[in-house]
Amino acid sequence: MWQKRGTCIAVNAALMAFLFLSASFNKEYLRPAYTGGAVLATLTGSYSNFMAAYVISLSPACPILTRMFAPTKGTAVVVATAIGVFAILTIEEVTSILGVSEVRDGHDVIASALGASCAILTFLLLRQIMRPKENEAQPPDAMERPQ
Repeated sequence: MWQKRGTCIAVNAALMAFLFLSASFNKEYLRPAYTGGAVLATLTGSYSNFMAAYVISLSPACPILTRMFAPTKGTAVVVATAIGVFAILTIEEVTSILGVSEVRDGHDVIASALGASCAILTFLLLRQIMRPKENEAQPPDAMERPQ
């Protein structure tokens, strides 16, 4: 149990570090380089919202996939987390309560929705990949010998 918990903490810490580093790289290098083109400027401007929604929405995935929690409720937990993250990011974008958003931008709300949706799809894909195969060949029982 402790090994799983430590693994999940490490995975989530790595995801948060990736979020921080990629958002910083985007802000310092990519956004200034691509301010001329409308499409690239929009993509680099909304990148942080997409990644925040994606990474934070995936935070419950590791404990669920490692079966630290009941797998039957796993999808509901990830979906609820994604909806909550989307709601918080949207409220912050519209009202700027924390002062993070300097400009109200509809593209950031769309990016947050896409990030949360991609997190749900990523979780479902990982769950499908990690699910044990039901049709795997079972070794024959010692009591049952072919005649």
